[in-house]
Amino acid sequence: MRKVYVAVGSTRRPKLNAVWEALSVFGPALDSDAQFEVVGVEVPSGVSHTPASRVELMRGARQRADSLAKLALERKEPWLYFVGLEGGLDVFEEGANRRVFLESWAYVSDGVRGHFGRSGGIEIPALLAGEVLEGDVELSAAIDRFSGAAGIRDAQGAWGVLSSNLITRQDAFRVAVVSAFAPFYNSKMYLGAAAAG
Repeated sequence: MRKVYVAVGSTRRPKLNAVWEALSVFGPALDSDAQFEVVGVEVPSGVSHTPASRVELMRGARQRADSLAKLALERKEPWLYFVGLEGGLDVFEEGANRRVFLESWAYVSDGVRGHFGRSGGIEIPALLAGEVLEGDVELSAAIDRFSGAAGIRDAQGAWGVLSSNLITRQDAFRVAVVSAFAPFYNSKMYLGAAAAG
């Protein structure tokens, strides 16, 4: 069995665990002869502390993966896949009303091609949205105050608080990672669709 290193642009436990969980599901389809190793490396996202648009979320995830690919070249690391994860808000204006959704995004690259994936979205309360968007308070600090707890980001996350722990931060990132890796582990479908187009 050969070792396949998957670099993740974070050292936060929920993000790393999400990648491990995702690999346990699709790993055999990605490479049946591989033993996967997840490596967490803290890299900057290049976006605000709480991204407030889908565009910014996608940019943050991609920039994390791109930073990992650059580091791998500089340090001659054996990493084969680069995973950037970014969580934040997607704001949707509905007439005079504003709806704000918490989303988790992933960007996965093999250094040549890359693909995005995302979790679902959960609507956040208007009061919490206002504190983050108008008050410029980081979501992790705002959700701690909102829930009356501390360290939410490194536990169930805002996802867990808002869904009564039916969906955790780790769950949301796992879905995003499975989605972003789909063109790699299900390449026949993606290459076939490109050839048919």
